[in-house]
Amino acid sequence: MRSALSSRNLQQLRFDEEWGNMGKTITVTAADGHTFSAYTAGPDNATKGLVVIQEIFGVNHHIRDMADKFAAEGYKVIAPAMFDRAQKGVDLGYGPDDRKVGIELRGKVSDKDSIADITAAAKALGTKSNGIVGYCWGGTLAWFGATRTTEFGAASCWYGGGIAATKDEKPNCPVQMQFGETDGSIPMTDVEAIKAAQPSAEVYVYPGAGHGFGCDERDSWNPEAFKTAQQRTLAFFSKHLK
Repeated sequence: MRSALSSRNLQQLRFDEEWGNMGKTITVTAADGHTFSAYTAGPDNATKGLVVIQEIFGVNHHIRDMADKFAAEGYKVIAPAMFDRAQKGVDLGYGPDDRKVGIELRGKVSDKDSIADITAAAKALGTKSNGIVGYCWGGTLAWFGATRTTEFGAASCWYGGGIAATKDEKPNCPVQMQFGETDGSIPMTDVEAIKAAQPSAEVYVYPGAGHGFGCDERDSWNPEAFKTAQQRTLAFFSKHLK
């Protein structure tokens, strides 16, 4: 039977066999009455929580995997389905067709609505001290979580392409950023501009790493860069989330 499975499904199967299903899906209601699904994992009695924000590919296997990794560190984690306002149940891969769908869905969700859902997700955690971490589109939204809400004690933004255009916004918590040196969509001139605008932020650039270097399901996966960035992210949250 396994020979008939796609490589993506095989990867999911191996993950489930090794680690089990750590989390579950819940429903969250935003302040405007919108209901959306969210993947949650981690100990119910955790005092520190994390909101994990998706790329343009939905709350897919990679995002659930990252949520589980943070949950294994003792955090209560929630990964909100940011596309639910446009289409429910989005779970995309990384091929060109899925990318096209993700870009189209991204265009249907406003920043205002995204912030409302991020805020609702943070409140749903029920923990005393919360952080936010996001990837790609989620990296930009994690930045907005720091600048446009007061829900978070720390924000880690991985290769957020929209940060440069909003670099002058004032964060309400400590911020850390991770960028790939060879990212074709985020030039180093943008990263330098961000550094100049946000001198108090931790901004890291990973040599030879491209966009999406932290996802082991992308061609741009860079295990060395991911390991270092993940260690820095965990240390950052450990320092700032009390």
